[in-house]
Amino acid sequence: MKKTTVAALVAGLFMAVPAAHADITIGFSGVLSGPQGVLGQDQRDGFMLAMEQLGNKFGDQKVNVVIEDDQLKPDVGGQIVQKFLERDKVDAIVGLGFSNVLMAELRRIKDSGVVAIATNAGPAPVAGKLCTPNLFGLAWQNDTMSEAMGQYVQDVGHKNAYLMTTSYQAGKDKLNGFKRYFKGDVVKEVYTPLGQLDFSAEISALQAASPEALFVFYTGGTGVNFVRQLRQAGVMGKIPVYSEGMIDSNTLVSLKTQADGNIYGATWAPVLDNPQSKKFVKSFEEKYGHTPSEYAANAYDAAYLLDTAVRKLNGDVSDRKAFVAAVKAAGSEFPSVRGKFAFNTNNMPIQNLYAFKAVAEGDEVIVKQIATVFTDHQDAYVSECNMK
Repeated sequence: MKKTTVAALVAGLFMAVPAAHADITIGFSGVLSGPQGVLGQDQRDGFMLAMEQLGNKFGDQKVNVVIEDDQLKPDVGGQIVQKFLERDKVDAIVGLGFSNVLMAELRRIKDSGVVAIATNAGPAPVAGKLCTPNLFGLAWQNDTMSEAMGQYVQDVGHKNAYLMTTSYQAGKDKLNGFKRYFKGDVVKEVYTPLGQLDFSAEISALQAASPEALFVFYTGGTGVNFVRQLRQAGVMGKIPVYSEGMIDSNTLVSLKTQADGNIYGATWAPVLDNPQSKKFVKSFEEKYGHTPSEYAANAYDAAYLLDTAVRKLNGDVSDRKAFVAAVKAAGSEFPSVRGKFAFNTNNMPIQNLYAFKAVAEGDEVIVKQIATVFTDHQDAYVSECNMK
């Protein structure tokens, strides 16, 4: 009788101890090589900085991060997602590359039900009819920062504008966003091939058209080349240049005073004044030796978003639907470098949008916030999404 009682007590003690949850595995994918590699590298660095600050844990759960380079190739991105799901057994995916890469990954992501957080791409179809419960656009919906520029150029009073971008999903979204708010005449829309670095012919055509304003979307090394060629051709300073994605902390290192006068739309810049942003900028500069871009900021946010969601679940992310719901709820609770933030019904951001200006000071250039164009801005496609 005594032995039975002791055995029962021991069994009861073991039952009272909560079961330990397995380590959490995160897959990070992005373009880490080639002319646009700096964008993915910044995302990786921002995410890993946040992980370091969080003790490489979400809540009390240890986190393992698997990092892959999609090479800006949709087929490679699709293979990486498949690897994450089948071999690495990830609990969430972060990054997801450019819009063309994300679109190639979308079917696998949706079918898996795994939490997926895009820290760069926000293509219009994913915000609208192809919205997916487990896919979150943490950075932006592609159109929105260009919408801010369209509104700003409208407010300035320009009567016409010349538009240029790369010919892929995001480029088309950007110009659509600009046109949605700019009510003046569009002199011409120019779409250049992905990876093009010589714009001499396009700049000659731009000069011949002599518009009141130029709006462009070029990123990374492509944007650097474009600005330099504009400056060499004498366009900068004659035609006001407005942009989105072209001016950031990375490109300013190369451009310096060549970027002087460019006004651009963004959700964040290092000059944004809030405690989490200041902490991020200081820590990033100390660790990596340069000022972070918005791409780094988005991925930094992703880690804190996931940490908040995992804490809601007490470390148990085994139920994918519950994890998705926790991420959605955490959108309005986690400490974002952008300050106020929330996910809309289509899992795209509700956030402020700003106009910033690159200003030369001696041999250097600084960024100044010149306007809050939109407050709590929603994307244009949310009504097309059937999620509630």
